[in-house]
Amino acid sequence: MNVIFISIDSLSRNFLNVYGQPIEIAVQTPNLDRFAERALVFDTHYAGSLPCMPARREFFAGIQEFLWRPWGPIEPFDMPLARAARGAGAVTQLVTDHYHYFQHGSHGYYEDYNGFEFIRGHESDAWRTAPRQPDPDLLRQLKANDAEDVTAYMSRAAYARNVASFDIEDERDFFPAKVFSRAADWLQNNQDHSKWFLAVDSFDVHEPFHCPEPYASMYTDEDPRDPELVVWPVYGRVDEGRSQLTPRQVAFVRSQFAGKVTMVDRWFGEVLDTLDRLDLWQDTMVVVTTDHGHYLGEHGWMGKPTAPFYNVLAQTPLLIWHPDNPRPGGRTVALTSAVDIYATALDALDAPIPSNVHSQSLMPILRGEREHHRDWAVYGYWGSSINVTDGRYTYFHPCKAGAPANAHSTMMIMMDPWDWFRPVEPQVNAEAGRFLPYTDTPVWRYASTSQSRHDSPMLFDVQSDPGQTHDLATEQPDVTSTMRDLLVTALRQLGAPEDQYRRLGLDGA
Repeated sequence: MNVIFISIDSLSRNFLNVYGQPIEIAVQTPNLDRFAERALVFDTHYAGSLPCMPARREFFAGIQEFLWRPWGPIEPFDMPLARAARGAGAVTQLVTDHYHYFQHGSHGYYEDYNGFEFIRGHESDAWRTAPRQPDPDLLRQLKANDAEDVTAYMSRAAYARNVASFDIEDERDFFPAKVFSRAADWLQNNQDHSKWFLAVDSFDVHEPFHCPEPYASMYTDEDPRDPELVVWPVYGRVDEGRSQLTPRQVAFVRSQFAGKVTMVDRWFGEVLDTLDRLDLWQDTMVVVTTDHGHYLGEHGWMGKPTAPFYNVLAQTPLLIWHPDNPRPGGRTVALTSAVDIYATALDALDAPIPSNVHSQSLMPILRGEREHHRDWAVYGYWGSSINVTDGRYTYFHPCKAGAPANAHSTMMIMMDPWDWFRPVEPQVNAEAGRFLPYTDTPVWRYASTSQSRHDSPMLFDVQSDPGQTHDLATEQPDVTSTMRDLLVTALRQLGAPEDQYRRLGLDGA
């Protein structure tokens, strides 16, 4: 069996027709819709470790990483998916414009592929240094001139330089066109291999929400080049501080996000067309998902800030085609987690699944052998609040702000993934030892502090309240207690470190 894994970064499922599209914009996604007609649609799928690279360690190493460390590399004791696929006889390829793979502190994700192709220039990719003075109107739309300091300005101005030569009327200059068309080319040129694994990681629909025509005008009556409108909003509350936006600006951001969704969908269709033309469906599993969603004004937030983990961020799309699926175009309510993709891909490739991972193969669901998969799914950022769901209820558990939070790795990793241009402070109090339950390899353990996202526990019934607008924590104390106990059960089953219990106030559980 061949495997194609496709991640479309920051793809909020509320913008997808296949998930009901409960928003004010009727976003056109004809290719995702036609894929859904063939695939099994997972209705209760959740992110795990956020944001970008923590999610990819779950995808590509099967480790529920946020309980032990923040943003970091593949560890020496991991079994990367690409390496395992090669061991099972597959030719492997990565096609991506996700520049974080190639930054300091996140190595090891691409090195095991037989080949990789990196499309340069997205977001703050350190690529082009000219023109010295980028387009001033685009800089305003990127909010570069409002940056809090010179490093933040450099990050936003980098994008303006990277796309300075792009033709805003020609979508082929933009990133989804390059990523998906080159993935389609790879399929065309490598179809004769007896087995292969293709990973396609599209950084869009990630910000900046800078679209070519016709997508920029598709969902708005505004002039998309009006410098007063914003395509790279600052993370935070939309009603206060540096992240404040007018209702007009929020509506425009949402329209450009929708435009990007449609643009990505158009070029995703190139892969589907190639699978059709080469008649590869009966020998190929295709996985389409994302790492997390993106706040676009929901609950008063923008981006992926220090907000509570509402389902806008955490409940994510997952669609899988497998030739043995007896329900093409069907749906499943089985509770699943991002980390499960790792074991599923290995299972399809007939590669052994390491015993020390947190990943559980979805193949029994895909084959129609059972419907139940997980009793719980946990998700969050390292050193922050934590969430658990049983598929019906989502429980938000706070942490103690400023409480010690230990990171674990074989190297000194980035403690703050947002500060790309700032040096990492040396960890003078690190200690080495066998601290991880899933490996005997010694690692460094070093301390930082917790960052709280809400002050009190929260509880939502997402079946009756999918928008999570009515907190039930005080109204239903028995359910709140049950979900708190479920969180403790999950932490125990994962072998979470003791400091997690202390900083979450669960040490008496």
